[in-house]
Amino acid sequence: MKAVVVEQYGPVDGLRLTEAPMPQPGEGEVRIRVAAAAIGFVDGLKIQGLYQTKDPLPFIPGMEFSGVVDELGSGVTTLRVGQRVLGLGLRGALAEFAVYPATDLHVVPDTVDLAQASGLLANYTTALYALSETAQLRAGEQLLVLGASGGTGSAAVSLGKLLGARVIAAASTEAKRQFALSQGADAVLDYTQPDWRDTLKGMTGGKGVDVIFDGVGGELSPLAFRALAWRGRHLVVGFAAGKIPALPFNIALLKGASLMGVDLAQVRTREPEIHARLVRALLGWFASGHLTPPAVEVFPFEAFRAAFAAMATRNAIGKMVVRIAPDVA
Repeated sequence: MKAVVVEQYGPVDGLRLTEAPMPQPGEGEVRIRVAAAAIGFVDGLKIQGLYQTKDPLPFIPGMEFSGVVDELGSGVTTLRVGQRVLGLGLRGALAEFAVYPATDLHVVPDTVDLAQASGLLANYTTALYALSETAQLRAGEQLLVLGASGGTGSAAVSLGKLLGARVIAAASTEAKRQFALSQGADAVLDYTQPDWRDTLKGMTGGKGVDVIFDGVGGELSPLAFRALAWRGRHLVVGFAAGKIPALPFNIALLKGASLMGVDLAQVRTREPEIHARLVRALLGWFASGHLTPPAVEVFPFEAFRAAFAAMATRNAIGKMVVRIAPDVA
C-alpha cells in the first residue's frame, strides 16, 4: 500500500509517498480503507519531532481520518465490513489502509461526506469540551473566538451559537471574517487593527466578553485577556502564532478572571466518559442537522505536502484534508 512514512524527524518537504506493508488487524481491531485524513498542527510538529511526545521511528503520520471498514479482527461485533467510520488515533492515517481499535471508531452520519468527516472529531470535540465543560458557557453570554476561520476556531463559532452565546469572531482578513459569519458568528472583528480592543469594547457595551476561545497565542493573547468581563474565562487551546505568551497575574486578580487550558489528548485519557459523551452529542447534532458539516479544503494524496503548507501559512480557511481514496464515498 502507499503511505507517508517518517524515517527520521525533519521538515514535511522531505517526505514522499512510498510503499509500506499492509497492516493486519489483531483482536479487537479493525482495518480501515482510509478515504481521507485531516491535517492538524500537531501532525506537523510530530513529523519534525517537535511535539511534546515523540512517535517512535519509523511511523506513518496522520491522526484524524475517515474511511470504510475493510476487515474485522477477532472479537469485533460492533462494526461490519463496508461501514463508513471516522476516528482519531495517535498516528497512521496518511496511508491507504490503517488499523485501529474498534472502540476508537464511530459511524459517520449519513448527512456528512467522508472528506468532511475526517476533520470532525479533534476540532469539534476540543471546542465542545472547552466551551461546555471547561468554561461552562451559558446562553446569553458573549464569546470571543480568536482565529475564528481555522478548524478549531470555526467549530467554536458554530458550537458557541448552538449553546446560545453571542459569538464575536476575530480573524485577520476580510475573507476569513466573512467565512466566520457564514458559520454563524453574530459579529466579526479585525484583530490586526491597532484599536481592535476599543472596537470590541463597543461591541460588548463596555462590559467585555465572558469567554475567550484562543487557539492563536502570541502577542494577541495577553491583550485579549484584558478584554474579559468580570469573572471572565480565557480558554487556552493552542498557539498557532508560534509563540507561547506570558501573562501578568495581576490582570487576573483585578478581573476575577480564569485562565483555562484545554488539551484533548489529556481529556481522552483522564476523562474518557466525558469524551465519549461529547462525541455522541456531536454526531447526533450532525445527524439531526443542528450542526452543519465542517468546511474543508481537499488535496489529493500525492499533494499532501501542499496541505501542510497551506495550514502552516495560516491563510487557509477551514480544515485541510488529504483525499486518499477518491472512489470511496
